[in-house]
Amino acid sequence: MAGSRLPRHLFLQGVAAVFMFAFASLYTQIPGLYGPEGILPARRTLRPQGKGRWQQLWETPTLLWEAPRLGLDTAQGLELLSLLGTLLALGALLLHQLRHLLTYLLLWAAYLSVCQVGQVFLYFQWDSLLLETGFLAVLVAPLRQPSHRKQAPQGKVAGASPHEGFSFWLVRWLLFRLMFASGVVKLTSRCPAWWGLTALTYHYETQCLPTPAAWFAHHLPVWLHKLSVVATFLIEIAVPPLFFAPVRRLRLVAFYSQVLLQVLIIITGNYNFFNLLTLVLTTALLDDAHLLAESGNSRRKKTPTPWPKALLAMLSLLLELAVYGLLAYGVVHCFGLEVDWEQHTVHSRTTFTFHQFSQWLKTVTLPTMGLGAASLAWELLTALWRWTQVRGWLQKFCAAVQLSIFGTATVALFTISLVPYSYMEPSTHGRLWTGAHRLFSTVEHLQLASSYGLFRRMTGLGGRPEVVLEGSYDGHHWTEIEFMYKPGNVSRAPPVVTPHQPRLDWQMWFAALGPHTQSPWFASLVLRLLQGKEPVIRLIQNQAARYPFHKQPPTYVRAQRYKYWFSQPGEQGRWWRRQWVEEFFPAVSLGDPTLDTLLRQFGLQDGSPPRARSSGSTLTEALQWVRKQLSPLEAPTLLWALLVTVGAIRVMQALLGPRPCPPAREKHRPAPREDSGAASKQAAPSPNNSSRSQAPRRKK
Repeated sequence: MAGSRLPRHLFLQGVAAVFMFAFASLYTQIPGLYGPEGILPARRTLRPQGKGRWQQLWETPTLLWEAPRLGLDTAQGLELLSLLGTLLALGALLLHQLRHLLTYLLLWAAYLSVCQVGQVFLYFQWDSLLLETGFLAVLVAPLRQPSHRKQAPQGKVAGASPHEGFSFWLVRWLLFRLMFASGVVKLTSRCPAWWGLTALTYHYETQCLPTPAAWFAHHLPVWLHKLSVVATFLIEIAVPPLFFAPVRRLRLVAFYSQVLLQVLIIITGNYNFFNLLTLVLTTALLDDAHLLAESGNSRRKKTPTPWPKALLAMLSLLLELAVYGLLAYGVVHCFGLEVDWEQHTVHSRTTFTFHQFSQWLKTVTLPTMGLGAASLAWELLTALWRWTQVRGWLQKFCAAVQLSIFGTATVALFTISLVPYSYMEPSTHGRLWTGAHRLFSTVEHLQLASSYGLFRRMTGLGGRPEVVLEGSYDGHHWTEIEFMYKPGNVSRAPPVVTPHQPRLDWQMWFAALGPHTQSPWFASLVLRLLQGKEPVIRLIQNQAARYPFHKQPPTYVRAQRYKYWFSQPGEQGRWWRRQWVEEFFPAVSLGDPTLDTLLRQFGLQDGSPPRARSSGSTLTEALQWVRKQLSPLEAPTLLWALLVTVGAIRVMQALLGPRPCPPAREKHRPAPREDSGAASKQAAPSPNNSSRSQAPRRKK
């Protein structure tokens, strides 16, 4: 097993980057979502109930309880947390000194605090995934940064503690749970599109925010779409167990397959930071040897390989070939792959039944838990062996304490994660150890482990449903209210907004899947549009001139449901086709009994006026000044500017930073090439002189 120092560094930098994008993206939307004039004001979610301070913090773990002590309301506290989270994540991304345990603990606590008041706009799986990954980063981050001047012996890391790398295994386990569950739920949902291998013939045009590349992918041949679904099942169900394979090349094959899937998703869909975060998790499949490309050094040595190592390499190769053959046979057998040489296509179909898959899942769920436990036990034994190599009783004692703490935390988190992982197979969930259930229920509100399962069912099989808002001054002539990102105008190309997540646009996509009563926040959105509240309008159009009612709020607002399809090749100037389906929300005006009834029914009509904001404090004025400076920028532009800034600074650091000196041992290699006479002359000096002459070389 090769070292994992460089993959851990990549992981910590990646987590910092994702936190930066998540905080910055949310910051731009706080006034419209959670401000006093927003859709779901955050002040309604935090109301003291007479409990003790620590009990209140434990039941609702958010730092926003302390906002009033700073003279801020809940929304201003959200802005402060988001800004500080963005800056702290940016610092951790640029400065290795800030990639510390405490830094990632603060980032995790800040995002957990935000999610506690985020309500429906932060109920996404990637928010839970970021929280779980962020807490794992707390365990992976070093307690202290090792000195870069120390030269480690070959194969070892300077200043490395035995527990380093042990907690990093949890990242691999999280990646396994995410991918394996995402593949399984597609089949346990009994979705006909997944079972018929036709899901991707709908996916590209029915996903929430497609990219322009999705239009081209949608028009690929049907047989290629079906073959892509087969590849998806292969990558998400069959490949994840290889994450724990003892053969290094198998883990690297698993790594590149996961990267391929995530890159294709990024190209064809705007899934904010989710795919970037998944790519960060895949670093757990890498090792130092692969990242350093040490194969070139091994070719120069040409040393004979001992027969035990040669035998082990041969067995590893045979195991690798057996795995590839088994995967190929399983794919051909389960999906009936047949090559049609005349039409140059590949035919595929599902050859197993739902009952057979359910029985298979019931059979393998517990063994996959056992596979994870066995892999974790191996990592623990490796950490214990490293501990035995520590020199000095004080260092050995400190290493034992650290290993005990981090080892206990790692085993506890693994045990907790078994509960949400078993949700996909009910009978296994019921047979799970009761202690794991109790432990999970104790810390469930901290979101240390969650269940996952993306794209469970394919929606919009008869066309993607889309809600279109309309406004009017007289109730007869209606004007559409177009959003910046979601489909509306059929002539407008799909945007590219990754890694930003426009959370209102995403919830509009979910709202279109059912009646408006299943999305209570929609009535509040209509109310804010009738009132002409600027923070909410900025969620729809950041530039006021593009909003059709920027001069005067509409008297009436209603919503229509349409079905959208991608345009056909050859239709010039059109990206979409659409057809009216039905009225989604009736025409209402301010004071309309229908609107007032809905607001009261959903508890969105707050009778008490909001507390006046304190505008005199320095902190409040600073927040208002920052908001004023950044508000003209669209959120994707702001996030891309952050990315470009990070890239520019990293380039400057690489160009202006100190260059590493070549290892001293490289300078000794030419010595044996000298003639024997010179060698005999150099042998004459005493050992003391020889050691003094070698001392400067050791410093280098």
